[in-house]
Amino acid sequence: MVDTSPTPVSHGLGPPSSWIQRWSHLVPTGGAVLDIACGQGRHMKWFAEQGHPVLGVDRSPEAIHAAAKFGEAILADIENGPWPLMNGDQARQFDAVIVSNYLWRPLFPVIAQSVAPGGLLIYETFAKGNETVGKPSRPDFLLHPAELLQVFRNMHIVAFEEGFLENPARFVQRIAAIRNDSRDTAASSPTRYRL
Repeated sequence: MVDTSPTPVSHGLGPPSSWIQRWSHLVPTGGAVLDIACGQGRHMKWFAEQGHPVLGVDRSPEAIHAAAKFGEAILADIENGPWPLMNGDQARQFDAVIVSNYLWRPLFPVIAQSVAPGGLLIYETFAKGNETVGKPSRPDFLLHPAELLQVFRNMHIVAFEEGFLENPARFVQRIAAIRNDSRDTAASSPTRYRL
């Protein structure tokens, strides 16, 4: 569900999120990136500049028109319509899935399914407490404490943060997680994720 009230963080073509930039090195070279609720494509632009094919989904025709400059852009109402990226009964998979400043809880299973085995999820949005400093303030638009850890508990959590950020003032929760590879890796040494 998208909060239509003004938010303190730009969803347009401002700079990409520092959290998304920080963990983007975990996307395989040339790996395909999906940006959910992409807005005008600030993260699509960032990943395209790093040499990744990018695809963005948003419900705003104006946003999709702007985002199409950076890669494939699909106009879809993902809250009231079907998921537009299906391969038969399965969600299309990507080497990385990015979600920033967006929360629609019924989409959590599709988000997880959209990350290819060994792929990366980078998710960052507003959290409980934000109602004390501005918009969004409705509980439907704010993550519960440690909610991303619970929802994506079957993934390998590389990083998680929850707290208050200044400039602009906001409460956030964010995660970087790798979807477990379907191959049996018990006998091999653990993967080293550069922090």
